[in-house]
Amino acid sequence: MEADESPWKSAVNRRAGQMGFRNWIVVAEASFPAFGRVGVHQVPANVEIPEALDYVLHAIEQTQHVKPNIYLTRELRSLNNDEAPGVDQLREQLQGSLHGIETTSLEQESLMTLLQDANRSFDVLIIRTRSALPYSSVFLELQPGYWDAEAEQQLRDRMDRERLKKVTPTLN
Repeated sequence: MEADESPWKSAVNRRAGQMGFRNWIVVAEASFPAFGRVGVHQVPANVEIPEALDYVLHAIEQTQHVKPNIYLTRELRSLNNDEAPGVDQLREQLQGSLHGIETTSLEQESLMTLLQDANRSFDVLIIRTRSALPYSSVFLELQPGYWDAEAEQQLRDRMDRERLKKVTPTLN
């Protein structure tokens, strides 16, 4: 660990190399709920969400064995500065921190359900930032870095065709 490296960065660096398919990382706002389950690792980060997200994505890019599906809350899209002062600036900063990765928007309740389901079997890293804006947490679901949905679908299609060949009698 570098002399100036904070504990949260050290945790990200250590965990990024260990985490794999179906693990989750949440770059969370300050009021994100604490989880009391084994397999959930929570670290405080005295930075805002965009800075932490940028660092996490750099760490993931270095691993090459995983890549993230990134989810933002649908509520974040609908918030305005009158309700949550600073949200416009946050959305702008997030765009710069996403490294060009496209995001998916889901309602926060759905994301929390996905996270709870994943936590039953897989590790979750929560980086709790000092950001104090509602619905601003960013959810990263890790996927294989060397295998994508298209390759998976091709494999499944080929397996289905092979299975059909075995059960379909040939006519002579």
